[in-house]
Amino acid sequence: MSRWAYVNGRYVPHREASVHVEDRGYQFADGVYEVVLVHAGAMIDEIPHLDRLDRSLDELRIAPPMGRMALRAVLREVVRRNRIRTGLVYLQITRGVARRDHAFPTGVKPALVVTAKRLTLPREETLESGVRVVTIEDIRWQRCDIKSVSLLPNVLGKQHARENGAYEAWQIDQDGNVTEGTSSNSWIVTHDDRLLTRPATHEILNGITRQTILKLAAARGLTFEERAFSLDEALAAREAFISSATSFVTPVTQIDDTTLGNGRAGSFTMDLRSAYFDYMATAAPV
Repeated sequence: MSRWAYVNGRYVPHREASVHVEDRGYQFADGVYEVVLVHAGAMIDEIPHLDRLDRSLDELRIAPPMGRMALRAVLREVVRRNRIRTGLVYLQITRGVARRDHAFPTGVKPALVVTAKRLTLPREETLESGVRVVTIEDIRWQRCDIKSVSLLPNVLGKQHARENGAYEAWQIDQDGNVTEGTSSNSWIVTHDDRLLTRPATHEILNGITRQTILKLAAARGLTFEERAFSLDEALAAREAFISSATSFVTPVTQIDDTTLGNGRAGSFTMDLRSAYFDYMATAAPV
């Protein structure tokens, strides 16, 4: 099946999709992006994703390339053309095309690219052993709350994880606390059943899946805290997991060379994962 993309007002075959060599996203990483999960034909948390997109654009003073309803129509058409039932929709907005100069150009239209791909969900039984994360120094800029396309530290961290047989890398700040993964938020469960995750400040990206998990935890009467937790706390935790639009709720059973608990996915984590899938099942197909 051929893939389709949307590039600056045109639907084009994916293999023909391209951007200008002086697009500021290409030259300066001057842009933002979002990734929306499509599950069983429904776009999960579409509105919160678009709200965060608007916030990122506002922080970088990039004008939206089109109105909200028009953008939603584009997303749906890309999903339809690619026949996505379960997959991901990626949208990227840059400041546009202009002669290279660090300062903002004038009279330039923002550039919009939308692509989609299918996603194969992992079998539940494969999650029982969980995943391993390694730890790295957090070397990112001070505005991680903006979903910028400038991801080089994340790329280096993810590559380090791959080269060391890990699924993800957890970033550690100067105080020895866990910030987040290279493409996911980080969570631990204490031995007294408290759920901990870093507060949503400029130091992390406030994940949309993260926000949903907090709502699900509150609805179930679970005890949770949004506070910084140290690597030592994580190593001593009963359970740990990561969350994102692509990882959902994925159990972590090893941090560096330390095995958590009995080395299997814990009941707290798997109950939250089940609750998240129940939540996704309530979304209306596009």
